[in-house]
Amino acid sequence: MPSSRLNRAASETGDPLLLTPGPLTTAKSVKEVMVHDWGSRDATFLKINREVLERLPEIVNGANFVTVPVQGSGTFAVEAMLTSLVPAKGRVLVLINGAYGHRARRILDIAKRKSVVYETPEDTPPDLKKIEGILKRSKNITHIFAVHCETTSGILNPVHEIGALARKYGKTYLIDSMSAFGALPLDAEKAHADAIAASSNKCIEGVPGLGFVLCRKSTLAGARGNATTLVLDLHDQAANFEKTGQYRFTPPIHVIVSFHQALMEFFAEGGQPGRGGRYARNGKVLIDGMRRLGFRTLLPDALQAPIIITFHMPKDPKFVFQTFYDALKDRGYVIYPGKLTVADSFRIGCIGRLYEKDMEGAVSAVRDVLAEMGVQVPVK
Repeated sequence: MPSSRLNRAASETGDPLLLTPGPLTTAKSVKEVMVHDWGSRDATFLKINREVLERLPEIVNGANFVTVPVQGSGTFAVEAMLTSLVPAKGRVLVLINGAYGHRARRILDIAKRKSVVYETPEDTPPDLKKIEGILKRSKNITHIFAVHCETTSGILNPVHEIGALARKYGKTYLIDSMSAFGALPLDAEKAHADAIAASSNKCIEGVPGLGFVLCRKSTLAGARGNATTLVLDLHDQAANFEKTGQYRFTPPIHVIVSFHQALMEFFAEGGQPGRGGRYARNGKVLIDGMRRLGFRTLLPDALQAPIIITFHMPKDPKFVFQTFYDALKDRGYVIYPGKLTVADSFRIGCIGRLYEKDMEGAVSAVRDVLAEMGVQVPVK
């Protein structure tokens, strides 16, 4: 069908829908606030920024936590967390079942911080008994690092249960909750977390450009002198906020003001239960619809977070992913290629300013594209 005749899906601002793990489709209201300018030391901006920093810990029951913002993407926040909170003589147990666990280990290697790796396949959560065995054997481990939702596959990892082991063995617990923060339940106290990293452009539905680390106040107080870089020093950043209320270096002002708007809309939707509920409904519509078309999910439902879903590619030789991707984009749906090392796959996200009707539209578009390509997907 010629592209001019396609019935395209679009966001409120006429853009294709981003069915990705972030950046995401954002509300028009979140984008509109960025048309103004603010001075980085202006009282109006400082008030907006302060509200953002003060409200973020509420999402994870973090009364004993402080928000330390980091200019940059989510990985900036993860690197700041690891290199500021792990001292030179520390040793981190890194739990890996995807690309973001590997990235954390790489950060530690570059920073010359020692690590112990426990890796499971991309479709397998870590075994709690094996974690405990490692902690018993390797008594020099000081920290544990885990990814809440590993978007390589979309798997949900047992962060609360891992936290119980961290507390039992007296380890500092660091969580990369980048793709889960605000959507999936996370209680910082019940998880015994010491720090949680996330960013503006995920489930709070802001735009990219601001990472942040929620740090337990006592953990942050002990981090002075640990940092391996100037700009990613969480202790120094927090101390400067305490002293002046300002960033040490130029902040992404428009991103922060937009994030403030997104955060207010997040709470208006019902906070984590409301946002997570919408995503769960989106995920169910997507998974059920794709399975009816014959697609197989990588993960069983019990391990699947309603963030991004990995599907096996059809075995039909007529299926060419780039053709599939381009045809869906022509219809207004942008998906993600697979990131697995063990299987040919692609991923479809269900987060951002999306609703059940958008998931239904995406499934219909997939059905039409398969027919157009002449691809058969056997329904089991």
